[in-house]
Amino acid sequence: MRTTGTRSFILYFLCIGFLGGLCVFLYGLFVNGGNWAVQPFNKHISGESSVSAEGRVLDRNGTVLAETSNGKRVYNSDETVRRAMLHAVGDTVGYISTGVQYSFRAELSGYNPVTGLATPTGKTAGSDIRLTLDSSLCRLARQKLGSRNGAAALYNYKTGELLCMVSTPDYDPANPPKDLTTDKTGKYNGVFVNKVLSSSLTPGSIFKVVTSAAAIEKIPDLDERTWNCSGSVTINGNKITDVRAYGKLSFKKALAKSSNVAFSQIAIELGADEMTAMANKMGFNRSFSLEGIPSAKSTYSVSGAQPQELGWSGVGQFTDLANPYHMMLLMGAIANGRTYTQPYLIQNVSNSLGIHTKTGSAQTGEPLVSAETASKLTAYLRYNVTSEYGDSLFPGMKVCAKTGTAEVGNGKKPNCWMVGFSSDAKTPLAFAVVVENESSSIASAGKLASALMQAAAKIS
Repeated sequence: MRTTGTRSFILYFLCIGFLGGLCVFLYGLFVNGGNWAVQPFNKHISGESSVSAEGRVLDRNGTVLAETSNGKRVYNSDETVRRAMLHAVGDTVGYISTGVQYSFRAELSGYNPVTGLATPTGKTAGSDIRLTLDSSLCRLARQKLGSRNGAAALYNYKTGELLCMVSTPDYDPANPPKDLTTDKTGKYNGVFVNKVLSSSLTPGSIFKVVTSAAAIEKIPDLDERTWNCSGSVTINGNKITDVRAYGKLSFKKALAKSSNVAFSQIAIELGADEMTAMANKMGFNRSFSLEGIPSAKSTYSVSGAQPQELGWSGVGQFTDLANPYHMMLLMGAIANGRTYTQPYLIQNVSNSLGIHTKTGSAQTGEPLVSAETASKLTAYLRYNVTSEYGDSLFPGMKVCAKTGTAEVGNGKKPNCWMVGFSSDAKTPLAFAVVVENESSSIASAGKLASALMQAAAKIS
């Protein structure tokens, strides 16, 4: 009897284990079945490519960006559009993992949990994916970048629709270079990286927005204080310099002139703990996401920093790094008065019957700044434009912005940034633009942002 009982126990245990494993498998099949079916090793459907796509990818206006014709994946007829949309749409082989042709390959292939990749007719019928992006807006950004490396992102901070996402360097997905993956000279370095989502670059003076927020909350008499800028300040035996001597500066003027002398002293006065706390609150040292794709982190770390290093960190140098997507979200949060609206890229996914199986919509993100601080930052950033950059850059939009010229060393020219938003309710747009290895933020990032905002204002 004891032997029978032991055998029964073992049998019950095996049955429970089997059922448990079956449940795990079925759950995985339901959640991940589509991705399993379209893996590159499934040669039955993918042949020599890693993207099995029957469905179309379209922009917000219905412009076809990618589709399958006669068994071959083809792209928009305009090369500039193809290049502009490369990192959003993706390539045929799947090198660009942030592209929808890779991250939504199950939907494009027509997979469903019941019939898999088959249909009653025995043929695949992929879903169409319509993006929130405007291909003409992306094309404009790509034209303005020209041969320069950089990134441009713009979204509606009320609805969450991502309207522009462009990254360079790039290549033509319809005619990829034959040595794209075999070249050893480095001429294609970075072509697979979507810099909007997956890069972190030295921010330069756009980080002064963070230092400003900390100063607003921790220095009670901020608007009564002044700083004297003689062109440089020596801290702990090390010189921190400005472009020129600005003289006596109020806080508002110090931000508008982007005085390193003033802001390095402000950062030191605030201290490492307060600076770190504000950077963390405003989204540094963590990742955000777009349609489930994580962004690179913006980073701020001054643990053990010497006084002059803390000073440089407050002006966006030292080891500071900023992700363009995060900076766009931060601008959206300030524009919204506290909380950002989560961007989305997929307007809808529609199956072969025309039924929407996925529809994008506005989702509330998290607070990145207090309401009072957001209000004061809006006023300061607005003053930057009216007093320094010129409203003529953004006619009729009441843009609030900050430029940044980030020194990158190694004999290279700086990376030039502009981040900002329109405070006009008719044009609720936030943006982040960076152009690498340029000399002037206004002449490079500023002009690109100006062109984008003016074009986007017509479609918002």
